[in-house]
Amino acid sequence: MPGLILDSGAVSYFADASADYARAVMAVFGSEDLWPPRVPSVVLVECLTGHPQKDARTHMFLKGCDVTTILSESAARRAARLRTLAGRGSAVEAALVALAEPRGLIITSDKQDLTALAANAMGVTIEVV
Repeated sequence: MPGLILDSGAVSYFADASADYARAVMAVFGSEDLWPPRVPSVVLVECLTGHPQKDARTHMFLKGCDVTTILSESAARRAARLRTLAGRGSAVEAALVALAEPRGLIITSDKQDLTALAANAMGVTIEVV
Protein backbone atom coordinates (compact mmCIF):
# COMPACT_ATOMS: atom_id res chain seq x y z
CA MET A 1 0.00 0.00 0.00
CA PRO A 2 2.72 2.55 -0.84
CA GLY A 3 0.60 5.14 -2.68
CA LEU A 4 1.46 8.78 -2.05
CA ILE A 5 3.77 9.71 0.83
CA LEU A 6 4.63 13.26 1.91
CA ASP A 7 7.87 14.36 3.52
CA SER A 8 8.09 17.30 5.93
CA GLY A 9 8.77 19.82 3.17
CA ALA A 10 5.69 18.71 1.25
CA VAL A 11 3.52 18.80 4.39
CA SER A 12 4.70 22.35 5.14
CA TYR A 13 4.24 23.38 1.52
CA PHE A 14 0.67 22.10 1.27
CA ALA A 15 -0.24 23.40 4.75
CA ASP A 16 0.82 26.90 3.68
CA ALA A 17 -0.71 26.69 0.19
CA SER A 18 -3.86 28.59 -0.68
CA ALA A 19 -7.16 26.77 -0.21
CA ASP A 20 -7.84 26.80 -3.96
CA TYR A 21 -4.45 25.30 -4.74
CA ALA A 22 -4.80 22.65 -2.03
CA ARG A 23 -8.22 21.65 -3.39
CA ALA A 24 -6.81 21.42 -6.91
CA VAL A 25 -3.95 19.19 -5.75
CA MET A 26 -6.33 17.01 -3.77
CA ALA A 27 -8.56 16.64 -6.83
CA VAL A 28 -5.67 15.59 -9.07
CA PHE A 29 -4.29 13.03 -6.63
CA GLY A 30 -7.81 11.93 -5.69
CA SER A 31 -8.62 11.18 -9.32
CA GLU A 32 -5.65 8.79 -9.32
CA ASP A 33 -6.69 7.21 -5.98
CA LEU A 34 -3.63 8.72 -4.29
CA TRP A 35 -5.47 10.93 -1.79
CA PRO A 36 -5.35 11.06 1.16
CA PRO A 37 -1.57 10.86 1.34
CA ARG A 38 0.32 8.94 3.98
CA VAL A 39 2.51 10.89 6.36
CA PRO A 40 4.76 8.75 8.58
CA SER A 41 4.56 10.10 12.14
CA VAL A 42 8.32 10.61 12.25
CA VAL A 43 7.83 13.37 9.63
CA LEU A 44 5.96 15.39 12.27
CA VAL A 45 9.24 15.85 14.12
CA GLU A 46 10.50 17.87 11.16
CA CYS A 47 7.37 19.82 10.17
CA LEU A 48 5.99 20.86 13.57
CA THR A 49 7.42 23.31 16.09
CA GLY A 50 5.43 22.49 19.22
CA HIS A 51 3.84 25.97 19.18
CA PRO A 52 0.05 25.72 18.69
CA GLN A 53 -0.27 28.99 16.77
CA LYS A 54 2.67 28.32 14.46
CA ASP A 55 1.51 24.75 13.83
CA ALA A 56 -2.22 25.47 13.35
CA ARG A 57 -2.21 25.28 9.54
CA THR A 58 -0.10 22.14 9.57
CA HIS A 59 -2.42 20.46 12.08
CA MET A 60 -5.41 21.36 9.89
CA PHE A 61 -3.71 19.91 6.81
CA LEU A 62 -2.71 16.73 8.66
CA LYS A 63 -6.36 16.06 9.54
CA GLY A 64 -6.86 15.20 5.87
CA CYS A 65 -3.87 12.85 5.78
CA ASP A 66 -3.32 9.28 6.90
CA VAL A 67 -0.66 9.69 9.60
CA THR A 68 1.13 6.34 9.79
CA THR A 69 2.44 5.55 13.25
CA ILE A 70 4.17 2.24 12.67
CA LEU A 71 7.59 1.60 11.18
CA SER A 72 8.08 -2.14 11.24
CA GLU A 73 11.41 -3.72 12.00
CA SER A 74 11.70 -4.92 8.41
CA ALA A 75 11.00 -1.39 7.08
CA ALA A 76 13.59 0.03 9.49
CA ARG A 77 16.15 -2.53 8.32
CA ARG A 78 15.35 -1.74 4.68
CA ALA A 79 15.71 1.99 5.42
CA ALA A 80 19.11 1.35 6.98
CA ARG A 81 20.20 -0.60 3.89
CA LEU A 82 18.99 2.12 1.51
CA ARG A 83 20.78 4.78 3.55
CA THR A 84 24.01 2.77 3.50
CA LEU A 85 23.79 2.18 -0.25
CA ALA A 86 23.07 5.86 -0.95
CA GLY A 87 25.77 7.11 1.40
CA ARG A 88 23.54 10.06 2.29
CA GLY A 89 20.14 11.05 3.61
CA SER A 90 18.65 11.21 7.07
CA ALA A 91 17.02 8.35 8.92
CA VAL A 92 13.63 9.99 8.32
CA GLU A 93 14.25 10.23 4.57
CA ALA A 94 15.42 6.62 4.39
CA ALA A 95 12.30 5.50 6.27
CA LEU A 96 10.10 7.39 3.78
CA VAL A 97 11.70 5.61 0.85
CA ALA A 98 11.44 2.20 2.53
CA LEU A 99 7.75 2.83 3.25
CA ALA A 100 7.18 3.89 -0.36
CA GLU A 101 8.41 0.55 -1.73
CA PRO A 102 7.30 -0.89 -4.07
CA ARG A 103 6.21 1.65 -6.68
CA GLY A 104 5.25 4.48 -4.35
CA LEU A 105 5.41 8.22 -4.93
CA ILE A 106 7.06 10.65 -2.51
CA ILE A 107 6.32 14.35 -2.74
CA THR A 108 9.07 16.60 -1.39
CA SER A 109 10.38 20.15 -1.54
CA ASP A 110 14.01 18.95 -1.71
CA LYS A 111 14.72 15.87 -3.79
CA GLN A 112 18.50 15.40 -3.65
CA ASP A 113 18.79 12.96 -0.75
CA LEU A 114 15.48 11.23 -1.49
CA THR A 115 16.50 10.69 -5.12
CA ALA A 116 19.80 9.15 -4.00
CA LEU A 117 17.95 6.84 -1.59
CA ALA A 118 15.31 5.91 -4.18
CA ALA A 119 18.00 4.94 -6.70
CA ASN A 120 18.33 1.64 -4.82
CA ALA A 121 14.63 1.24 -4.03
CA MET A 122 12.00 -0.78 -5.88
CA GLY A 123 10.17 1.60 -8.20
CA VAL A 124 9.97 4.61 -5.87
CA THR A 125 9.35 7.91 -7.64
CA ILE A 126 10.33 11.29 -6.20
CA GLU A 127 8.45 14.45 -7.27
CA VAL A 128 9.06 18.03 -6.17
CA VAL A 129 6.32 20.48 -5.18
